[in-house]
Amino acid sequence: MKKGCEKYIPFEPVKMASRDWPDKMITKAPIWCSVDLRDGNQALVDPMNLAEKLEMFQLLCDIGIKEIEVGFPSASDTEYEILRALIDGGHIPPDVTVQVLVQAREHLIRKTFDAIEGAKNVIVHFYNSTSKLQRKVVFGKDMDGIIDIAVEGARLIRALGEEAAARTGANIRYEYSPESFMGTEPENAVAVCQRVIEAIGADAQHKIILNLPSTVESSTPNLFADQVEYFCKNLPSREAAIISLHPHNDRGTAVATAELGMLAGAERVEGTLFGNGERTGNVDIITLALNMFTQAVDPKLDFSNIGRVREVYERTTKMQVPVRHPYVGDLVFTAFSGSHQDAINKGEKYMKDSGTEYWEVPYLPIDPADVGREYEPVIRINSQSGKGGAAFVMNKNFGYDLPKAMHPEFGRIVKNYCDRVGREISADEVMELFRKEYIDIAGPYSLVSHKFFEEGEIDDAAPVVRFEGMIKNNGAEPVAITGKGNGPIDSFFNALAGVGIKGYSFVNYSEHAISIGSDAKAVSYIQLASPEGKNLFGVGISHNINYASIKGILCAINRSLAADKN
Repeated sequence: MKKGCEKYIPFEPVKMASRDWPDKMITKAPIWCSVDLRDGNQALVDPMNLAEKLEMFQLLCDIGIKEIEVGFPSASDTEYEILRALIDGGHIPPDVTVQVLVQAREHLIRKTFDAIEGAKNVIVHFYNSTSKLQRKVVFGKDMDGIIDIAVEGARLIRALGEEAAARTGANIRYEYSPESFMGTEPENAVAVCQRVIEAIGADAQHKIILNLPSTVESSTPNLFADQVEYFCKNLPSREAAIISLHPHNDRGTAVATAELGMLAGAERVEGTLFGNGERTGNVDIITLALNMFTQAVDPKLDFSNIGRVREVYERTTKMQVPVRHPYVGDLVFTAFSGSHQDAINKGEKYMKDSGTEYWEVPYLPIDPADVGREYEPVIRINSQSGKGGAAFVMNKNFGYDLPKAMHPEFGRIVKNYCDRVGREISADEVMELFRKEYIDIAGPYSLVSHKFFEEGEIDDAAPVVRFEGMIKNNGAEPVAITGKGNGPIDSFFNALAGVGIKGYSFVNYSEHAISIGSDAKAVSYIQLASPEGKNLFGVGISHNINYASIKGILCAINRSLAADKN
């Protein structure tokens, strides 16, 4: 026996002289069919009970899915039970069609029609496996024998369906799957489906759904798209069929397989919420739909409260949504990287300043609010975060709009703390670092009292401002200070110089209002250059903007002296 990768048989691609799908775009939503209650449920370690199935069914209806495969009622009593509960309990909305699955075997088909009695809108979905491998390994039949199974099943289903429709007025439609389509020779897939169309009596007014499953995903998505396009172009009665897809995720490319399959001519997609299904799962309806949404294509499904969808899914299936699951995972709207944080911050500012009607935020392909997510947690802080991340958190969570020049200084403080603790830190921890570094900074200098006076004018343009106050140094007795200048900041600088606090020069200043509880206050950011020429910031907060400014100056000076000691 061959070892390693040599023992595997490569996928044989369709021979295509030309293909149209690469030049197409998805411009409208497909017909959606959920198979959560059948394919999804059978893949669960602990299958859903009746109450959980009913809740899941209601969720699917609320989302806007109009075709829901509810089970395999001929296979077991529990599968039969959910269908009867839906019908007898009146849980099926008039615009929703329930779908039931059955093998193309007579006794199972008859039992299935017993199970759907009383339903108004039903799709009877029958199948048999057609792949080359299954013909050889499982059934021991040639393709003619496989076609005979499908045709006999179709004839019986048509007869029972016409009788039931005449008797009850039910709207019964038909779906056929050449199971393992991906592993079936293209010409054989066309041949069996054409014979089924003829046996079921489908035409342009009464279309059959032809479902093309990648039952075991075994090729790249582009090769599957070739198969679908070949099928659509070569099916003689194409006008009598709705082409459907049922992708599985064995290669991890089910979403791409579905998207390229739609480009190739498919009009309908069967899948599950979050991709739950056998082995690696089915195609994820949520990801597929929201991918369209981000391309300005209405998926015709409502995921505006994705948190509820996730909560019901996790509770009823006992499955967990991964933290990196597209659009829904806990961390998908989160940026730890510094450059990403900075770009998101700038994108948000651009959106606000420009008033653009389009979503234009780097690294976020969708507005989190469109799926009911919070924007605030987008940026989270760890040792990989950049200078803009901490500033973003301070602004979004606490209302502090740190000047851009201050971002590197505070960013280093936060990064050093993250390195020490070795983990992500919360917004409250970021605020506590800010408070300890800028607001609760201890001495040596503290202002005991202060007053400002206006005296005359300088150059007939502005009044002279005189500062008077008392200042303490390391708990010593307060000393009086006084100074004059062309404004509050200048006069306070001159007053400090009078008691030997010299060498600091003013670089920049900004301020804005903040609200802490019901208290409206002003915050002042003061950038100074120390006597050694080092730039640093101070922060002052007060109801009085002038006092906030001088508190910011003292904060910067005290931080400078503390840094010199260290």
